[in-house]
Amino acid sequence: MNRETGTPSGAATGLTQSTQTVDAKSYHRSSKSRLAVAACSMTLMLTPAIVRSQSSAMEQRVAALKQSVARDQQNIRQYEWIETTVISLKGEEKSRQQKQCYYGAEGSLQKVKVSATPPPKKKRGLRGRIAENKKEELTDYMKEAVALVKTYVPPDAARIQSVKDAGNVSLDLPGGGRGARLNLRDYDKPGDTLSVEVDPASNRVTGLTVATYLADAKDSVTLDVRFSSLQDGTGYPPTEVLIAKAKNLSVNVTNSGYRKAGQ
Repeated sequence: MNRETGTPSGAATGLTQSTQTVDAKSYHRSSKSRLAVAACSMTLMLTPAIVRSQSSAMEQRVAALKQSVARDQQNIRQYEWIETTVISLKGEEKSRQQKQCYYGAEGSLQKVKVSATPPPKKKRGLRGRIAENKKEELTDYMKEAVALVKTYVPPDAARIQSVKDAGNVSLDLPGGGRGARLNLRDYDKPGDTLSVEVDPASNRVTGLTVATYLADAKDSVTLDVRFSSLQDGTGYPPTEVLIAKAKNLSVNVTNSGYRKAGQ
């Protein structure tokens, strides 16, 4: 018995221990709160610096990409090459065409047909007319698909700048030697995305992928392009593959046989 308080000694001891436990818990909670506040404060302090760093890195990558694209487009004018376009429907080849490509004196790209798949014989009667109408629709679709490839390949420096000015560029840095990837939204159409893969050391384009569509946004189209370099370092796309799932259509473009014009 505690003579001063009249409280049993065991109860006093228990009360003291309980009070100490509560105080310890309160201290730990207080410590955790202080640490959380400190962490939040540190994050708020670092966030502007991180944003500035990311913004600076993106600015540098965009500038380097524009420079690389412009340099390649200037250098490629010295060359001529063969472009082969193969169009397949449901896995079956429907068209194959080869063209010799070169830049004319006025600076525009010229394409001269070298060979092409001969057109199939026309069928007679009503079935023939129906088949011909379907063929014309498909032919128009094929032309649109082929033209769409050229909208994104090669990337255009002016459009890249326009997308950047609109705030529609993001930068991915996967790491592991996989380079950098610039994602350009609304590059040619509302809702499309052009993703350009860049070598981190040389800033050269190594590939690009596109998620886009033809006339209807529901008619989705994907494009995958790989890039390589000629002996003088000029970048070019050896393969360009477009897939239009809605029509089970694929367009495969290969560029080969590069040589200096006039040689």
